[in-house]
Amino acid sequence: MAKEGKEPKPVDWAARVKGMLKAELKRRNIGYRELARLLEPLGVKENERNIANKIARGSFTAVFLIQCLAAIGAKKLRIDDA
Repeated sequence: MAKEGKEPKPVDWAARVKGMLKAELKRRNIGYRELARLLEPLGVKENERNIANKIARGSFTAVFLIQCLAAIGAKKLRIDDA
């Protein structure tokens, strides 16, 4: 519970989720071109530029996030360091 008189800082959830996805890609040394290739077998047709734009804006859906995580073989998502 927040201390009296102190408002909790608002969380920029879009930025956190964007950071999570970028961190998972970086951990695996996967770029956007490779991600596009890995998404194809899942039926996701995106090119490198579209992926870069989606991630830069941070305005992608939860479905896209899960598709990306599945494509790169992520089994767990770290939320504490995003």
